Amino acid sequence: MPARKDVDGSASVPAFYGAELRWKREEMGRTLQETVDGSFYAASYLSEIERGTRRMPLDLARHVDRVLETDGFFERRCEDVRKARRSGHAEYFEKVLEAEKHADLIEEWCPSLIPGLLQTGAYARAVVRATHPVEPPEDTDAKVTARLARAELFDDPVRPEYWVILHESLLRLPILPADAMAEQFDHITALARRCRITPQVLPWNCGAHPFMLGTAMIMAFSDAPPLVYTESLHTGDTIDDPALVKDYRRSYDRLRAAALPPEASLALIEDAAGDLRNGHQRA
Repeated sequence: MPARKDVDGSASVPAFYGAELRWKREEMGRTLQETVDGSFYAASYLSEIERGTRRMPLDLARHVDRVLETDGFFERRCEDVRKARRSGHAEYFEKVLEAEKHADLIEEWCPSLIPGLLQTGAYARAVVRATHPVEPPEDTDAKVTARLARAELFDDPVRPEYWVILHESLLRLPILPADAMAEQFDHITALARRCRITPQVLPWNCGAHPFMLGTAMIMAFSDAPPLVYTESLHTGDTIDDPALVKDYRRSYDRLRAAALPPEASLALIEDAAGDLRNGHQRA
């Protein structure tokens, strides 16, 4: 078995936390499995925490403190790691930040805005400033930086698979000046042409459709049950109840059936970008 790579604890708060956990565990002479025995978590889960890529749940932190005799150290530092991970994001979005990094499939419906994972810097800044018009500029900068950092998910050439349904009205809504809106649509089409996302457009004249209320981000995992995240102004909710998740899944599938096929949708997005550059904003 190859030696495990050391983690640079200076890289971030989660990395420091993970490095300390590994150091203390090895000092006590315990394996990953021996450390999690008696908890509800797998050794692989603890390994990801040590590498700084996964959040430590409070119940596991308490378990580790007992096993490693660390007098509550990891429980006390849990909140520091959580704050570091959600820097620039609302507290209610914390579970999504954790979950989307481990998802195999993400499907999203956001009828009134381009979803955060797909936003350009200019679009993200316009949305943040509209929502928080009197906040200090440095707070806006932090939010925009954090939102753009989420798109690092697409640096992986394969996972997660990302499927998004956009309402056609978004192609007609001038959130930004024409050139900047064209760049936003170019960004979406570039991701699609790289086969990193699959966009569909729901026609503006489709009539009643299966998902007329609310937003949804549906995440599926290889090692955990699926999750749904919904959001409204200044609040969001993560849903793991199997029956509710199934209902959201069914509604999303029906919405997808009502949308244009991916290739036709992509052509529509590209046409919208071209129209903007030619000064022909769609009515």
